[in-house]
Amino acid sequence: MKLNDLKNKYLWDDRRPFIQDNVLMIPHHYSLHDKFDMPHLHSNEIFGNDNPVYIEFCSGNGEWVIEMAKSNPSINWIAVECKFKRVSKIWSKMKNNGLDNLFIVYGKAEEFCKYYTSKQSIENLFINFPDPWFKKKHAKHRLIQQSFVEQLATICNPGGCILIVTDNSPYRDQIIDEMRLHNSWENVFDDPFYKKEYENYGSSFFHKLWISLGRDIHYMKFRRKSEQRDSNPRPSGPKPDALAKLRYAP
Repeated sequence: MKLNDLKNKYLWDDRRPFIQDNVLMIPHHYSLHDKFDMPHLHSNEIFGNDNPVYIEFCSGNGEWVIEMAKSNPSINWIAVECKFKRVSKIWSKMKNNGLDNLFIVYGKAEEFCKYYTSKQSIENLFINFPDPWFKKKHAKHRLIQQSFVEQLATICNPGGCILIVTDNSPYRDQIIDEMRLHNSWENVFDDPFYKKEYENYGSSFFHKLWISLGRDIHYMKFRRKSEQRDSNPRPSGPKPDALAKLRYAP
């Protein structure tokens, strides 16, 4: 498959969410999200099994999540990316590798979490190199804000973890502050709450780029507190310690 084989069928006057060949298309500048009947993640329309679901946000060209899906076939993976060209690259790699445990979301992370993901349906979450929006006046556009942190707490199973990676020190500090401010999350790493090494984590285009430029990579990990458990949570998969046992790509 070539990346141009995935077509963006949106017409401005007829925009609506739809699923096309393992890709959920969520239109930009769209507000009628509640009109879409999102299939359950374990339904035949999505994964068709009860395996645990992990999400990677900011998937870029998909190098990291493709290797994760290949190396961990008993886990269902969701790649979330807001740029169509990048989504096309992930999709073509998924097809060429014959991966049936990967689902792709073309849309904004915040909207996918809020409108298309069930409560306590995700085992673990990853955010790889979110846009730091360097200018002070643009910082409001950063993904890691309290509203999104709350959404992540809603969709993540108690005991599940989120691992966030960035090369930007100011954004690293903001991420730590935002996560520690929310009472549903607790630190996994001791003070200063991040590490510069995470053995066999895997790699991506941006990881390789920033390493080649001599930048430090910062890994932050937080756990969803179990006391926030709802009365009727969804069945869970591996225990959160399984996050440390993933067969990461070399």
